[in-house]
Amino acid sequence: MRQSMLQAIVALATWVSGVTATAHGDTTQPDMMDVKQALGEKLSSNAEVILPSSKGFDNATGRWSLLEPPQVNIVAIPAIEDDVVQIVKFARDRNIPFLTYDGTHGASVTLGDMQHGLALSMRKMSSVKLSDDGKTATIGGGTMSKTVTDELWAAGKQTVTGTCECVSYMGPMLGGGHGWLQGHHGLVADQVESMNVVLADGQLKTLDRDSALMWAMKGAGHNFGVVTSVKVKIYDIQHHNWASETLVFSGDKVEAVYQAANDHLVRNGSQPTDVANWSYWMNQPSEDPNNPVIVFYILQEGVTAVDSAYSKPFHDIGPSSVTPAAGTYKDLAAWTQVSNDSPPCQKDGFAHPRFPIYLQSYNPAAQKEAFDLYASSAGPSSPFNTSIFMFEGYSTEGVRKVDSSSAAFAFRDDNILCSPLVSFKPPDDPTLISKAENLGQQLRNILLKGTGRDELHAYVNYAYGTETPEQLYGSEDWRQSKLQELKNQYDPNSEFSFFCPITRNPADECSS
Repeated sequence: MRQSMLQAIVALATWVSGVTATAHGDTTQPDMMDVKQALGEKLSSNAEVILPSSKGFDNATGRWSLLEPPQVNIVAIPAIEDDVVQIVKFARDRNIPFLTYDGTHGASVTLGDMQHGLALSMRKMSSVKLSDDGKTATIGGGTMSKTVTDELWAAGKQTVTGTCECVSYMGPMLGGGHGWLQGHHGLVADQVESMNVVLADGQLKTLDRDSALMWAMKGAGHNFGVVTSVKVKIYDIQHHNWASETLVFSGDKVEAVYQAANDHLVRNGSQPTDVANWSYWMNQPSEDPNNPVIVFYILQEGVTAVDSAYSKPFHDIGPSSVTPAAGTYKDLAAWTQVSNDSPPCQKDGFAHPRFPIYLQSYNPAAQKEAFDLYASSAGPSSPFNTSIFMFEGYSTEGVRKVDSSSAAFAFRDDNILCSPLVSFKPPDDPTLISKAENLGQQLRNILLKGTGRDELHAYVNYAYGTETPEQLYGSEDWRQSKLQELKNQYDPNSEFSFFCPITRNPADECSS
C-alpha cells in the first residue's frame, strides 16, 4: 500500500550528501546551511528559506492531519513567480523531493511518501486582482478561499470557491472543487480561464482553455505542477441574503431524515440551484450526552427564512431542536461549522483521515446501517469521539451543464459527497490507526453497497490514499490513458507524486 523501504532509502540517499532529518531544536548540520545559502541566493529579497532549527519552521510545516504527514527538512517560501521557478529547478537539480503547501488540509496518507524533502509554501503569494471589465479575477497561488470570497464580495462580485474558509483556493480547484454556488456556475475548476503553472522541469507555462494540460489541471492538477496564479470567471452578486435552518435529530430518525432529503431536496439530481443541504453525524453533548446525533442544515439563497416547502417535511419528522438564521453568503461557513474559528479549521494535533464516496441519492437503509456502526464505534466514550460523518448536498445543475469530457474531474453525474472523518490522537500503538482505517473503510463500504454499483467514486481532495487512480479520476480507459500520456509528457520522473498520484507501483496499490 505504501512506498517500499527500498524507495524510502533511495529518497533519502538522493537528498543532499550528508544531510539527514533532524528533530526541531537539534544543531543544524553544515550541509543544511549550505543548502539554505545556495537556494537563498537564487531567490528574491522577500523570499525565505527556513531550516528545522529556525523560528517559524513548525508553523510553516504544520498540517491539519498528523496521520503519515510528509517529513520536511527545509521550507522555501517564494514571494514572486520566479521564486517558484528557481525552487523547483533547485529541487530537481539536487534530487530533493518537494511538496507544495497551501492550506495543508490534504490528509491523504500518500503524503507520507515524501521523506526528507522540501516544503514549497505559497503563503506569500496571496492576491486577488479584478480585471478592468469586472468579468474575471486573477488569484495568487497561495490565496485562501476566505480571502477570495471577502475580496470579491467587497467589489460586489463572487465566484465558486471551496466551502471551508481555512482551505486554499488552489487545493480544491485542482481536484475539481465543490462550493455553494456550483448549482449556478459549476465546479471551482470550471471557472478557470487560464493559469500560470511551474512544471516539473522548472518551466513557467501559461495555460489557456485550449492547452492540452489544462484538461488535467481541472481534477488531477496536484500531479502536474505548481500553480502560481489563475484567472477565473467572476459574477455579480445576485442575492445578498441567505437563510439557514439547523435541525438536530436523534439517531432513530436517520431513515426518515434521508428519505425526506431525497424527496424534497436531492430530487434525483434536480435540487434547486438556490438550495443546499448539509449534515453531520457527530457527538453533541448539549443535545444528547450519550449518543451521536444528526445535525442537518438546509441553506437557501435570496431569502431571510428557509421556505417551508423545504423545511416542513423535516419539522414533521420531529427534530429535537430547530435553529433558524438569516444573513449573507459570508455566513454560510460559520453556520455549517467550517469557518476559520470552527473546530475543523484548527490544527489540534489529531489525525483526521477521510474516506470519501459520491452518491446519486441517499439509501435510507444504508444510512441506518452506517449510523448504527458509527454510533457504536465513535460514540462519546470512544477514542474516535471527535469523529464526524459529513454529507454535502449541493445543487448540481451548473456542474452537469459542463461537458464531462472537458476536464479530468470525472464524477459530474453524482449528487452527494459523503465522507466519514475519523479523528483521533495519533498513538504510539499502531493498532488504533488500524482500527481507524477499518472503521472508515467499513462506513464507506456500507454506503457503496447501498448504491448498488460496484465502482467507488471518490473525491480526490478528501482521499484517504488507498483509493485506486480509477476510483479517484474515473475508470474510463480513455481518461486513464489521457492522464498517463500527459504525465509522461510533462512529469516523466514523477516529481509531483505525493498527493494521490495517477500512477502507482502495482505492488503498493491497494483497493478500498
